[in-house]
Amino acid sequence: MTYTKRFSYAASDTAGQLVFCVISFYLLKFYTDVYGLSAATAGTILLVARLVDAVDAPVWGIIFERTHSRWGKSRPWFLWLCVPFAVFGVLTFLTPDLGGTAKVLYAAVTYIVCSVLYTGINTPVTSIVSALTPDPRERVTLTCFRMFGSKLGVLFVNLTAFRLVEYFGHGDDRHGFMIVMPLYATGTILLYLFAFKNLEEVVKVPHKPQPLLNGFGALKGNWPWFIIFASSLFFWIAFIARVSIAPYFFEYTLHRKDLIGLANSLDFISLATVFCLPFFCRWTSKRNVWLLGLLGLVIGQFIIFFGVRCDLSLAWIMTGWAFGFLASGMAMAMPFSVLADSVDYGEWKTGIRAAGLLTAIGAAFCLKAGSGLGGALPAWIMSAHGYVPNAAQTPRSLSGIEMGFIWLPAIFFALAAVPVWFYQQYEALEPQIHADLASRHKNTLSNHQ
Repeated sequence: MTYTKRFSYAASDTAGQLVFCVISFYLLKFYTDVYGLSAATAGTILLVARLVDAVDAPVWGIIFERTHSRWGKSRPWFLWLCVPFAVFGVLTFLTPDLGGTAKVLYAAVTYIVCSVLYTGINTPVTSIVSALTPDPRERVTLTCFRMFGSKLGVLFVNLTAFRLVEYFGHGDDRHGFMIVMPLYATGTILLYLFAFKNLEEVVKVPHKPQPLLNGFGALKGNWPWFIIFASSLFFWIAFIARVSIAPYFFEYTLHRKDLIGLANSLDFISLATVFCLPFFCRWTSKRNVWLLGLLGLVIGQFIIFFGVRCDLSLAWIMTGWAFGFLASGMAMAMPFSVLADSVDYGEWKTGIRAAGLLTAIGAAFCLKAGSGLGGALPAWIMSAHGYVPNAAQTPRSLSGIEMGFIWLPAIFFALAAVPVWFYQQYEALEPQIHADLASRHKNTLSNHQ
């Protein structure tokens, strides 16, 4: 595969992150400290959006399975959804002068619609991998490029978002976001169009017309997929909880608001482990690499705890924070890589290939549900401990921030590691699965000629 196509695939995730990274990292703080919603209300909005995702992810999956165009099944969605997604990304960060219920409804509706559209445009980023190449090793390489694109988008947003909001807002964050988000949204549209232009779905799988809900049959006995689903859901709850409450921890606990952008920018160092994935996966199993990443994240949280107990040692806290990001490269990338293998497993076991549906639920739903719960849980913890926006916090409120910042992520990272332990037996079947499917596809295509 050419580097042009690899970088085009990377661009598809950079595009999404220019908007969704702002949502993942800063929407909770925007709601409470800029738009003026209570922490409890903001957390509830984030959770309600995830309940909607419980419906929209399978619906998108069914739609993807029934998509047949001259551009393929996954690729056309970059073209069709890039503008609507970018527009609602901007609307999510507008602050119209509304009162009471109308204010809450505006925040909920704009975020939910943006979230639904993100499921629609992000799921093809994952599902297209199985159509770009049949080679499992190239799929890992493509995942590395995707993670590079994702982390590049995250780095850019974290290095520029607060600075641009301050620069354009001149002290008025509402005005700053109103100018900054359209800039990011424009970049989102251009990068999705770049990916659409250069990617091509080359793996030809015989199409068999199937009943509307038949794709769910690919889940029957598909234990690799269930392992990916459970682990990914727990991972994203932990990861989003960690980054969404970080601005509160740095501002109110450490009194270093100036470090928020830099701290979240350290997410970029996860690429050091991401680009080593092909080597790691040749050296040991994918299961072991996946586990190592999750356990590294737990260790990072304990290092942060040690730093807090050592009189808020900034050196130890930043070491734990950076170590967690380094480990997250493996923990975040592996599920995206092995999802394509679970699609193969489902087809091998049931005869049903449902890349769109399995990816929509196994990747997009987990990311979105984890984002919602990961934002809602720390918000509710802060609310229960008496958090007051833009004010000096009480010791009780600070303990709530610490709980959400350290222990909530640590628990869910540990839970994410449990199902991964059982993945090894299914990974061992991959050579047989790929050989059997190649033979089936060849015979089917021959019969159709």
